[in-house]
Amino acid sequence: MAAEGDGFAPYFVGRRINTQTDQALLRGSFELRYAVYCLECKYLAAEAYAQPVETDEQDAFSAHFCSINLNGELIGCVRLVGQDAAGKFPFQYHCSSLNPDFDLPDPAESGEVSRLIVRRDYRRRRGDTLAGVTVASETPAEGERRASSPQILLSMYRQMYQHSLETGVRYWYTAMEPSLARSLHFFGFSFKQIGPPAEYYGTVAPYMADLRELEKDLAASSPELLEWMRTPESVVN
Repeated sequence: MAAEGDGFAPYFVGRRINTQTDQALLRGSFELRYAVYCLECKYLAAEAYAQPVETDEQDAFSAHFCSINLNGELIGCVRLVGQDAAGKFPFQYHCSSLNPDFDLPDPAESGEVSRLIVRRDYRRRRGDTLAGVTVASETPAEGERRASSPQILLSMYRQMYQHSLETGVRYWYTAMEPSLARSLHFFGFSFKQIGPPAEYYGTVAPYMADLRELEKDLAASSPELLEWMRTPESVVN
């Protein structure tokens, strides 16, 4: 069975990884994380891992997603981390200072977007981040927005969004560079900065997206993208 992308990500297919049955995909995502976090960026010490896979205690209470190219190769991964036993998320242990006017929503309705990675050979444009998004200093022209859209990221966001709808998750936290947040805003994904920059696998700031607000913004700016996000991905023979 061959998978084909569609709509806003015609060359890539997003998948939710079933941690019980999709062992090859799950290991592939851990191997990609090792390649990027340990070998390429050296955020983590490679010698600390007995095998070429990067995992941690948060994987046990995370939902995992990946992007696959039309040749069936895993080329991107991301996870949505749930609250730990203390009701906290990973960013709270690294970005301890938050804006005084920010009130944390119910952790049961929240998740942290974490380990968002695209394979190195798919980050070919100057300014590409680990998420496969080209950081832009100016707002792209309206006609360029879809053509330059980060297809790999969108294929995974689509799966993560549908999972969030099914499980009652309304808020997405993430830690990222402000330049990446600006670029995501250009494509209709607005994250609000909720605290100052901190060291968390590089200098990043904590952000949060309210999916209900995101839906309103997309309904106004790109209803076709919102409809695509809501539509389950098809698999064809």
